[in-house]
Amino acid sequence: MEENQYLLNPNPLVRYLHKSPADFTKEDIIRFVQENEIEVVNFRYVGGDGRLKALNFVIQSREHLDTILSTGERVDGSSLFSFLEAGSSDLYVVPRFRTAFMNPFTEIPTLDILCSYYDKDGKPLASAPENIMRKAHQELLEQTGYGMEVMGEIEYYVISEKDPLYRATDQRAYHESVPFVKWEQLRMDAMMAMAQTGAQIKYSHSEVGNFSDDEFDYEQNEIEFLPTDVESAADQLIIAKWILRQVAYQYGVTMSLAPKITAGKAGSGMHIHMRIMKDGENVTLENDRISDPARKVIAGILDLAPSLSAFGNTIPTSYFRLVPHQEAPTNVCWGERNRSTLVRVPLGWVGSGDMVARENPNECPQDKDLRDKQTFEFRCPDGSADIYLLIAGLCVGARHGLEMPNALELAEKTYVDVNIFDEKHKERQQQLAQLPYSCRKAASYLREQAEVYKKYDVFPDTLLDGVINTLEAYDDENLREKLSGNTEETMKLVRRFLHCG
Repeated sequence: MEENQYLLNPNPLVRYLHKSPADFTKEDIIRFVQENEIEVVNFRYVGGDGRLKALNFVIQSREHLDTILSTGERVDGSSLFSFLEAGSSDLYVVPRFRTAFMNPFTEIPTLDILCSYYDKDGKPLASAPENIMRKAHQELLEQTGYGMEVMGEIEYYVISEKDPLYRATDQRAYHESVPFVKWEQLRMDAMMAMAQTGAQIKYSHSEVGNFSDDEFDYEQNEIEFLPTDVESAADQLIIAKWILRQVAYQYGVTMSLAPKITAGKAGSGMHIHMRIMKDGENVTLENDRISDPARKVIAGILDLAPSLSAFGNTIPTSYFRLVPHQEAPTNVCWGERNRSTLVRVPLGWVGSGDMVARENPNECPQDKDLRDKQTFEFRCPDGSADIYLLIAGLCVGARHGLEMPNALELAEKTYVDVNIFDEKHKERQQQLAQLPYSCRKAASYLREQAEVYKKYDVFPDTLLDGVINTLEAYDDENLREKLSGNTEETMKLVRRFLHCG
């Protein structure tokens, strides 16, 4: 039975080693490399631009492999992060064995491993985003007794030469299928590659956005993952972005995670779903309603929402997406099954009965507790996000809410059950706080709320200062209004940030 649990796992290392990635050891990696004739090992790590970097090793002996797995390697941190100075920039990258996966694209058998950054003293680099995320979740657990599991969903556009056959209706491609959408196979190929790297995928589908200009077709797609621990959730999003670009390159098309591709059409987000955990159980629901701990967490995240944009919406075109009536939030509020809110509690399976048995008479009704499926969703981030810092910020927001004495009152005050963009609810909309409208405004909010992030030494000053300086340098305070109606200049900006994140 224990052997069988690994047979259907798409990760070749799991199938071969008969163990879960969390249990991988250095000896496991060496054995897999030797017995499967792996010739190259790649160290992978995320730079300040959010992209996955690579350091390539041709394996020369068992001793050589053992050495690089035991010691890691040196890199120039100042070339990876803008907040590190060249005079003291040497860092170590240290492999995390549980992240090892077969590279899906190389002709030479190659094993890739994600790494973490360590400083000159052999300690986790305090300003490295993945270490900040670990610290943020650790403090959430230690200070409140609650943890958090998360999952992401990636929206992206495929940009290709125009195809005159089987045109989908403009901005009506939600869950459309071939032949009315053209890039389902690209999405499936990417999903299969992601699964082989260990990503836990929920599903994928065609999204709302589709349009054409004089030269190209633009088709929006989405891939959504399953909830898991914060580190694995972040890692699989990082790898997924890299894989989507690789597969698109193989197909000879452009894939973009940019928040806005053109004016007046659906933008792309990277929503983050969360569930509150206590002693290994999802406690988001209590008595079939959103629990008090979950309401407190939502309140804390909403309280920090303006500054969270500094991590989740990091380029000027992020704020061309966050406008009313474009299926993106602008008001700081939450609701159930309400897509006009910043935090949405999706439809759950509570009280749904046994729908499968109803539709399939040969099936017996099953008494399943499906409360574990319940999550809530933070809807403003996009593909420009620093994934590690964004999840770290959400963990800080969760802790902040659980510590706030008035959290339940704030949750009640920010709850809405109407379409906040509807003109007849304008008065309610005006009662709510607004998200920032530019990078510069997001930076000012981060400066105002910095002490919450620095509490318990989670976010270091150097990192926050670096984020603030980067955002302010865009000098985009009134850019959205300035470019309104100017298609040519707007498209120059879009092209500049086409490959963000």
